[in-house]
Amino acid sequence: MVKIAATSDLHGKLPIIPQCDLLLICGDICPDGSPTRQAQWLDTHFRQWLEKIPAQEIIGIAGNHDLIFEQAAHLVPKGLNWHYLEDSRIELLGFKIYGAPWQLPFWGAFNLDDTELQQKYGLVPQNTDIFISHAPPFGIFDKVPGNNHSVQHTGSVALRTKIFEIKPKLFVCGHIHCDVGIWKTKETLFANVSLLNDQMEVANAPAVFEIEQS
Repeated sequence: MVKIAATSDLHGKLPIIPQCDLLLICGDICPDGSPTRQAQWLDTHFRQWLEKIPAQEIIGIAGNHDLIFEQAAHLVPKGLNWHYLEDSRIELLGFKIYGAPWQLPFWGAFNLDDTELQQKYGLVPQNTDIFISHAPPFGIFDKVPGNNHSVQHTGSVALRTKIFEIKPKLFVCGHIHCDVGIWKTKETLFANVSLLNDQMEVANAPAVFEIEQS
């Protein structure tokens, strides 16, 4: 069994991470600001935080607030103590892990409609064990309040289709601060691990899972 911690939607807040084998960071890492400001923050506060995390390996993706990764990737500091994934996969600790930063059109970086998302998620290999996404799939941790006490689903149908097709052991996301939780099917453990709530306050500790190696 591998101990995995996961968090998302830090927005410049840097939580205490419990000792683990693997840390997953699901986007919206940086405080808001220009790519230049975000680069400076990544090279100082974030770099120092990464160095102190008690994990064997750290994997992260960007989110829609992380403008630097889409608009000025050349400014991202080199030598950070993590593996950054963007429509890419890495194998660590016996897991094949895929990361994607995309969301349905909303604000900021990495916005695509569902037809374009279907093409992006077509890149995800069938034998993926852990899938890290910034945004949720349709109907799973994607609820936001609507008008007249209604609920709106903001997740991607294309992402949902891909997840149920490939059946990873673990799917983690963030993006929707007000729909944090864990849900399990026979094949996949789903989790929204947003750190902050809708008032941009730290409200949730990093989630911890134990996942059996393939």
